[in-house]
Order: sequence, then C-alpha cells, then structure tokens
Amino acid sequence: MSTKSSKAADAFFKKQDKQAALTEYQQRRKAEDEKSSRLKALRLAKEAEDRVEAEAAEAAKAAAKKPAAKRKTAAKANA
Repeated sequence: MSTKSSKAADAFFKKQDKQAALTEYQQRRKAEDEKSSRLKALRLAKEAEDRVEAEAAEAAKAAAKKPAAKRKTAAKANA
C-alpha cells in the first residue's frame, strides 16, 4: 500500500509543479508582452517627434533658400 500511496503522492506533486511552472511562465510572458508594448509605444512616439522635427528643419531650410521678396519703396511708387 505504501508504494501505491507513494506513487499517488508523486503524481500529485508533479501535477502541482507543472501547474506552478506554467503559471510562472504565463506571468513572465505577460510581463514581457507589457514591456514590449510600452517600448513600442515609446519608439513610435519618438519616431513621430523626429518626423515633425525633420519637417520643421526642412521647412526652415527651404525658407532660408527662398529669396526675400523685394518691396517697392514709396519713392518709386510716387515717381
């Protein structure tokens, strides 16, 4: 009888260990997914910010290349 109850106890503990390992794995996976999501959001925000800065720099560069329009002076207008 002791071997039968010993086998039953071993099976019970193996089942508990398996469930504990699975739970631990699921917790780690969930933490990893949350971390990945947070990092992805940060990366996308930075890329969007960089894009806006690049567009502003391009606009400033284009404005610097464009010659200023000449104004007509009052003297020329009256003449």
